[in-house]
Amino acid sequence: MSHRIVTVVGARPQFIKAAALSRALAGDAAIEELLVHTGQHFDDNMSQVFFRELMMPAPHFNLDIHGGPHGQMTGRMLEAMEQVLLDTRPALVVVYGDTNSTLAGALAAAKLHIPVAHVEAGLRSFNRRMPEEVNRVLIDHLSALLFCPTFEAVRHLRNEGISAGVHHTGDIMYDATLHARSAALHQSDILARLALASGGYVLCTLHRSENTDSEARLAALLGHVREVAGALPVVLPLHPRTRQVLAAGNIDTTGLRLLEPVGYFDMHALLGGAAHVLTDSGGVQKEAYFHRVPCVTLRDDTEWTETLTAGWNRLWTEPAYVTPRVDIAEYGDGGAAIKMAALLKAFLDD
Repeated sequence: MSHRIVTVVGARPQFIKAAALSRALAGDAAIEELLVHTGQHFDDNMSQVFFRELMMPAPHFNLDIHGGPHGQMTGRMLEAMEQVLLDTRPALVVVYGDTNSTLAGALAAAKLHIPVAHVEAGLRSFNRRMPEEVNRVLIDHLSALLFCPTFEAVRHLRNEGISAGVHHTGDIMYDATLHARSAALHQSDILARLALASGGYVLCTLHRSENTDSEARLAALLGHVREVAGALPVVLPLHPRTRQVLAAGNIDTTGLRLLEPVGYFDMHALLGGAAHVLTDSGGVQKEAYFHRVPCVTLRDDTEWTETLTAGWNRLWTEPAYVTPRVDIAEYGDGGAAIKMAALLKAFLDD
């Protein structure tokens, strides 16, 4: 029996996760996967470069929806996603993470009574001021299959009364990092191009609206970045939103080496060679740990609490401290995508 599934992506972390699961699904002739790109990230260096580097086929549907307030963007995506699902009639919809694209895909499917599989389910920062936190909670409560990267995520769902369809699979980003770390050795020369020595710089990323919506907060964060970096140069690939705020606010960027967004393999080369990572990205926090590089999270909270308790990460609001750094076994062994593919197939065959 053949099963059609629709995978919804829109932002660069989702391209990476979807590529890993698509590779695991590709060997099953009984599953037909259709890829929908909402267009949330649309620039070449925020979107197409990932499809090229990860050797992903072009999306079957590109909704070309980006910009505008959260409600407007999500509403436009919801309308367009509903039509795609009515036209394709999939047996299941797969969504990733916590973006507006993810919420629109999950909500459109749920309203049409199509089961939803949520990759990276159960994460909680417990900060409802974050749009991503609102999205996570709603998506989890709409989903029939919930693939949790950690045991803590499973506990969060249980505390909210969700137990059916919940699976601890490990983290698909670890699968992706293992693939990228090996490829970056052969396909990235960014350290040489930027004349950077391994261990001789700090890598920073800043893009979340909670940090970029306020010029004062962004300036304070960049001051903290310079303080933590000390004498080391800071390499900062700029999200388009961050670049606009820096330009509009005339914010001091002294000591920062500003770059355009970098490709996937270049990013992993930069991660692997950094002395420290400072970021407000949930994905980069974990990737820093996967590369065994200490991280400071430029937020007041994080959904990846395991990295804090293990000593690899700290919040910028906390004083500097050193704890024994231990491995986080619950992120899995690099086989999360294979586990997810098997669970999807079993669900569809049932």
